[in-house]
Amino acid sequence: MQTEIINPPLWWGLYKIMSDEEKIHLLRQQLHEHNHRYYVLNQPIISDQEFDFMMHELQELEARHPELYDANSPTMRVGSDITKEFRQIPHRYPMLSLANTYSEAEVAEWYGQVSRGLEGEEFSICCEMKYDGLSISLTYEQGRLVQAVTRGDGVQGDDVTVNVRTIRSIPLVLQPGLGWPEKFEIRGEILMPWQSFNRLNEEREEIGETPFANPRNAASGTLKSQDSRVVAERGLDAYLYYVLGDGIQADGHYESLEAARSWGFKISEGMKVVSSLQDVYDFIAYWDTERRRLPVATDGIVLKVNSQRQQRHLGFTAKSPRWAIAYKFKAERVCTRLLEVTYQVGRTGAVTPVANMETVQLAGTKVHRATLNNEDFIRSFNLHEGDWVYVEKGGEIIPKIVGVDLSRRDDTAREVSFITHCPECGALLRRMDGEAVTYCPNDAGCPPQIKGRIEHFIARKAMDIDSLGPETVDQYFEKGYIRNVADLYTLTVEQINCFGTREKSARKIVSAIEASKGVPFERVVFALGIRMVGETTAKLLARHFHDIETLRHATVEQLTEVDGIGGVIAVNVVNYFKEPANSEIVDRLISYGLQMSLTDEQRQKSGSSLDGMSVVISGVFARHSRDEYKQLIEQHGGRNVSSISSKTSMVLAGDNMGPAKLQKAQKLGVRIVNEDEFIEEFLSESDAVQSEPEVRGDGAAATSDGKTGTVQLELF
Repeated sequence: MQTEIINPPLWWGLYKIMSDEEKIHLLRQQLHEHNHRYYVLNQPIISDQEFDFMMHELQELEARHPELYDANSPTMRVGSDITKEFRQIPHRYPMLSLANTYSEAEVAEWYGQVSRGLEGEEFSICCEMKYDGLSISLTYEQGRLVQAVTRGDGVQGDDVTVNVRTIRSIPLVLQPGLGWPEKFEIRGEILMPWQSFNRLNEEREEIGETPFANPRNAASGTLKSQDSRVVAERGLDAYLYYVLGDGIQADGHYESLEAARSWGFKISEGMKVVSSLQDVYDFIAYWDTERRRLPVATDGIVLKVNSQRQQRHLGFTAKSPRWAIAYKFKAERVCTRLLEVTYQVGRTGAVTPVANMETVQLAGTKVHRATLNNEDFIRSFNLHEGDWVYVEKGGEIIPKIVGVDLSRRDDTAREVSFITHCPECGALLRRMDGEAVTYCPNDAGCPPQIKGRIEHFIARKAMDIDSLGPETVDQYFEKGYIRNVADLYTLTVEQINCFGTREKSARKIVSAIEASKGVPFERVVFALGIRMVGETTAKLLARHFHDIETLRHATVEQLTEVDGIGGVIAVNVVNYFKEPANSEIVDRLISYGLQMSLTDEQRQKSGSSLDGMSVVISGVFARHSRDEYKQLIEQHGGRNVSSISSKTSMVLAGDNMGPAKLQKAQKLGVRIVNEDEFIEEFLSESDAVQSEPEVRGDGAAATSDGKTGTVQLELF
């Protein structure tokens, strides 16, 4: 039996004579309003019981009328157990990063640069809290949330709209008549409040699961969950800090956020516009203390020139905007007792010492472990078990030991001696000359290395087998179904289903493994997990040697002939293929049909018009983006470099080429070619296609007809 509503509102009598469709519309409107009052304004006007009554009423009505489904209904906030794949969505405006500063002197230097850049024009600074969460971009059309995308790599991110709809402080539908644009984007941070974080970790410890290291990791892991009910249960929150769109009227950044607050968004109260450097210092000093009272984690202050007109005038340096900077708070430090040093083995065999300490509260979390980096780090502190050590959080995330209180060392303290044998497999550890890392050489028989290489192999930038994850790999390894990456290609639906997984999921995993056979050769080279061979190095090797057989038989001398391959990497490549177990894995991967050579088209391009040439890209382009030109240069045998030197072959110059680069190229006699010349001389006709307009540093986008239009860039 359903509970009757307590203290019925004025509309309740009218509600009883409404049609079901009218009731659904009214309940949605009322619940959106009460959500906003409770989670954003913190000013509820009804009881939890009354709210629950209306929610249950709406759920029953929607169940009877599936034809009235609305993705932004308040009932969507409870989540669903339906697995959702995260599509990659390109950002309309790039999500860039800010430069960090750590002292008032550096803030003063930046402030002076802004003043000089504005040539004495008066300016104000918007000071904001820098929240430590997961960046998110929300798109609204006609007052309704239509898409939520993570930062990703800044160019594109994951579509997490279904999960974001469960976060109650994010409005799903905006109230009409408040002046919001027809279409706009608003960006901010998804966070896990301390209260939710502590509750979650207590629950995980009770059931024997590893607690999250910090709220940021917990928020990130939660938002990427493929069960939106999990997201709904964990109590995420959101603070919004940047509005973008053609209909934004205010020139001031602060004013645009205040407008967004009036539309129903949760905007930080820790925001202030100031007009002097001393005001900036006062804001920093105040929040350096007061931030500890906040319900969520923060790691600094963001300073922005408030006027967007002045922002466009100041523009960008090569790496960051001239009009904004992040001041990072000094790390909080505590003293606690070091109990024991243990050791972890990573994917590459690197052995990392870990300090196990008496639990202490640090920057809002309980800390009992800290990294010790390597053997040299331990020796630099003359570390003893039983010492009283000072601990900080690097970037307020990773705990690290920064000192020892020698005055408190007693006779029971035991000097820490770095281990000589692998704690996982017992192999004698090695340390290469000139390297700080100690590693286990038993890469074919050391369990953490094997599992780590499999996890690396299935990663998105490698073989992209996204249906598998670390927990699944660990499960399959412990059951004996996989002992190396080649074993993945022998997995069957019947084997996987033995773990109780639904047959549909098992088929999906097997299909994803089968699909990975089409991954290009250069990513296969990266996926093999050769020490120090990253994405870029794998591309160089693939495009120089063309196929796996030529690569696996290359000598150190032949490898170092490749521009960008040094002696250490060359030795690692040779040693990898020398190892019988690795050679057997490669043979099996060949037999399973993975791409072990470049395609004919790639071979033709990889050593053609730009073979061996170093090219610097500078300026704004109309026919391709900078990233596309980088890819084309690599495909045609060239190498993209960032700075001009006497070894530079040419500069590909677009509009607004940096004057410093232009001057240096002219001084060194480096050839400068424009976009049309480059395409005509070095690229084939099939490469010369029109591309999307590219955003340039001063906030303008060059279109295909050479004209420009104003856009806005969001930073951090």
